[in-house]
Amino acid sequence: MINTIEYRNISHVLLDIEGTTCPVSFVAQTLFPYASQELLIYLQAHKSDPGIAGLIEELEKLWQEDTNQEARQLRQTRKPSPADCIEALIPYLQYLIRADRKATALKDLQGKIWESGYSKGELIAPLFEDVPGRLSEWKEQGQCLAVYSSGSIAAQKLLYGYSNAGDLRALFSHWFDTRTGLKQSPESYSLIGRHMQCDPRNILFISDSASELDAAQQAGLQVLLSQRDEIHPPQSPYQAIRSFHQVLLHPFGRPLSS
Repeated sequence: MINTIEYRNISHVLLDIEGTTCPVSFVAQTLFPYASQELLIYLQAHKSDPGIAGLIEELEKLWQEDTNQEARQLRQTRKPSPADCIEALIPYLQYLIRADRKATALKDLQGKIWESGYSKGELIAPLFEDVPGRLSEWKEQGQCLAVYSSGSIAAQKLLYGYSNAGDLRALFSHWFDTRTGLKQSPESYSLIGRHMQCDPRNILFISDSASELDAAQQAGLQVLLSQRDEIHPPQSPYQAIRSFHQVLLHPFGRPLSS
């Protein structure tokens, strides 16, 4: 029998993605490699698009200002001809993807590449089995669902729009990424609460990151640790779940039946 954690005062559920609603491996082993291998083809095909041209310019500037040793070494071996600027930029972009750098221009570019892959059926987000049904139940009983991920909002919507359970975007009322602030900063969660016009005490945040839970709890949110794939989970002061079936949310603001 699984341990059930019961809440009677939750109006909003704020969800991380990796390790919470889908495997961490999908991002690290599928999305990142896909973006890396498609970079050159995508940029050459769309280099005349104003939006893509602007991203290329931003990423070129980022490279010029990047003081990381590997970035500097790549710059020193770069071909000087401007005619192949896109091709010359690819090794740096692949380095950024490997390092999972939180550069906004990179995240925007990755999102566009993933959109192409999803639309062609080459990418499908593998949500955990319990997630779609549980989210639907919470939505039906009146909880407001929101996403907070380090991936861009566009990438979040693609993941839930092209999932193994179909298009689930309509279940969510709010989307937040690092433009709101770092996920390890309490102020980010305070801003999210204000944006959703919700008392932090009525928000449940579920994540696989203890440092994110630390920040959310400091901001007054209720928190749960998602431990999906850990055979030997790390020590944590937080209540942990392996499935959303363990979370029982009573309809907010309605009297309980006797």
